[in-house]
Amino acid sequence: MNFNDSEIVASILNTEGFGATRNVEEADLVLLNTCSIREKAEQTVRQRLTEFKKTKQQKPGFLVGVLGCMAERLKSKFLEEEKLVDLVVGPDAYRTLPALIEEAGTGQKAINVLLSREETYGDISPVRLDSNGVTAFVSIMRGCNNMCSFCVVPFTRGRERSRDPHSILAEAQDLFDRGYREVTLLGQNVDSYYFMDEAKDETVTFANLMERVAGISPLLRVRFSTSHPKDITDEVLHTMARHENICNYIHLPVQSGSTRVLQLMNRTYTREWYLKKIDRIREILPDCAISTDVITGFCTETEEDHQDTMSVMDYARYDLAYMFAYSERPGTLAARRYQDDVPEEVKKRRLAEIVALHRSHSHDSMRKEVGKTVKVLVEGTSKNLTSNCSGVPTRTKWLFSIVAICRKANMSWSQLMTVRQAPSSLPWWGAASKKPIRMDNIQSIKNRFGIIGNSASLNYALQVAAQVANTDLTVLISGESGVGKEVFSQIIHALSARKHNPFIAVNCGAIPEGTIDSELFGHEKGSFTGAVDNRKGYFETVNGGTIFLDEIGEMPWAPRRACCACWKPANTSG
Repeated sequence: MNFNDSEIVASILNTEGFGATRNVEEADLVLLNTCSIREKAEQTVRQRLTEFKKTKQQKPGFLVGVLGCMAERLKSKFLEEEKLVDLVVGPDAYRTLPALIEEAGTGQKAINVLLSREETYGDISPVRLDSNGVTAFVSIMRGCNNMCSFCVVPFTRGRERSRDPHSILAEAQDLFDRGYREVTLLGQNVDSYYFMDEAKDETVTFANLMERVAGISPLLRVRFSTSHPKDITDEVLHTMARHENICNYIHLPVQSGSTRVLQLMNRTYTREWYLKKIDRIREILPDCAISTDVITGFCTETEEDHQDTMSVMDYARYDLAYMFAYSERPGTLAARRYQDDVPEEVKKRRLAEIVALHRSHSHDSMRKEVGKTVKVLVEGTSKNLTSNCSGVPTRTKWLFSIVAICRKANMSWSQLMTVRQAPSSLPWWGAASKKPIRMDNIQSIKNRFGIIGNSASLNYALQVAAQVANTDLTVLISGESGVGKEVFSQIIHALSARKHNPFIAVNCGAIPEGTIDSELFGHEKGSFTGAVDNRKGYFETVNGGTIFLDEIGEMPWAPRRACCACWKPANTSG
């Protein structure tokens, strides 16, 4: 995403007469595009800034700017901490760069870190920096609604908004016409791509979009990144299976193999659920390569949790993995709620064990490729062997010598798919709900959702969940973190007629008080909750789906009451 943003910035500045140079001494302006996902990334930026101090002293008028997520996170504080910085520009404010540069040129500090709910830069044709003329990135959406407790992205990139599919297809077609033979569809969470085309009265999901891009030509290969496991659908898997030019690879971040830790991370899935997704991918796409992200040493992680992660890796046997020790990010839910209590030496040891395990899996995976013939997209001359070509096959296997492979892809969830609505005429509990479900049915629910346990309280809760699923009631599920509130909400959703409509989890504890009204009740184009301006406060505009308000008790009373005010229950008793 940052590389694509740099190409967008280059395009904006080109129209103002700026040209890129590889020589800092020749530059009048240096812009650092930053990342805040880990502390190490921010430390690298600060170290890089020190390299420009001498140039700034020797060259009057030399400007230094900081762009992207780190700029968005620190805002004006960056100007105070790094005295040599002249501009601070957030990821949604790149169009204002020419004016900000002009302002900085007068000796004033310039800053714009306003986030947008509409900006996608869809009308800007990026300048292809360091292009090989073969592969290119195409941004399809910006922002993220997944409030993972460890992640700063929703606060630095804003809420999800999807780009017009016609502009995406036009950009991909233009790239193909200019000789490019591979495009990577980019987004913080491409699975959630969702565009309402009012002119044609149609909805475009990620699977639809991917199929349209693949349809440009069988010679144009399609990749995509990045994904969230909860959004993976059979629709995307079958789309991949139908099109040979959609590369056969899925990036499926697990982060942790422990259900307990996953709940603390607010990842919205369990260990068992994730493993079933792995099985489903291999059922529909038997030869699909799978990669992952792993965070070790998250808050309260125990040795048992660590072994759970190791066992998931043993089960999945990833072809590629990005593995990191937990780095607390200021402003995230984890930083506010949990203590970073795993000692650094323990984090390092666990990370080393995970890396060693993955290397053995990767080695086994590569050995299976020996002797095979694969189709490769040639990207250029090998850096190591100039007499050979380097290129990328359709799967992600890191082959040595002639072929070096980098394959990234995504799954999509067909969000907001309006098939049918929950019944609206059922009374309290509904006719069918008065009859308790049998024990064998409870066990089938456990099997379906990967639930382990047989306590009386668990069985009763599952019985109530199944009964409520037969009604159109609004259900309030309360309890402390880690007790499975979201799991039960998803069970009710999946067992009800609403299962064909969206399940949307809103982490109320991570939403600033001042934005609660706009984020929950009036988000433009319904991209977050389905609400629109003229229907503020009415969650039923998501077409019969389920909205789970997680951590609603974390909010101040006024916005909490605003959330509950939209619930209009029928006459009830009991």
